[in-house]
Amino acid sequence: MSRPHLPLSPSDLEFGLFSEDHRGTPEAPGRVVTLIERSYWEKLTDHHDSAPEKVWGVAYRIKPEKVSEVKEYLDIREINGYSIHFTPFHPADGSAPMKTLVYIGTPDNEQFVGPQDPQKLAQHILNSQGPSGLNKDYLYGLDTALNELSPDSGDHHVSDLAQRVRALDTLVNGVSPQVGSG
Repeated sequence: MSRPHLPLSPSDLEFGLFSEDHRGTPEAPGRVVTLIERSYWEKLTDHHDSAPEKVWGVAYRIKPEKVSEVKEYLDIREINGYSIHFTPFHPADGSAPMKTLVYIGTPDNEQFVGPQDPQKLAQHILNSQGPSGLNKDYLYGLDTALNELSPDSGDHHVSDLAQRVRALDTLVNGVSPQVGSG
């Protein structure tokens, strides 16, 4: 996963953050997924059908001599509207949990847009792109990665949004994107 999302309880994924620097521009911000605190998610009116109290993802073991360099890079890339949390990561193979660092979105961030009408959000994602590429490709890649982690790892919100964007892409551009492209 190009933007790792780590098992974190209690939190949820939400496509509720502007992306002016990767999947959009300041004039036309894209959307990126972010982890939010479960307590905030429960206050939202946009509850997805499936809301387990965990988030599937990938953990990376960083060599001790690279920790400072990697942390500095991530702080620059992720710190815009995020707070740092340490949380246990539970490997799928059942081995012992390990402590991980994760960035959690904060609702008071000016780029946090919160829940939106899914069809309008799909249209926005279809039309957005930035220096890191097309917003729809980010969504398709995220959907594929989440579904490949484990039989239980898919995310209803992400999959529904990817299906909506693919349908719009076919309707608007006459293109039928491959499932899992990105």
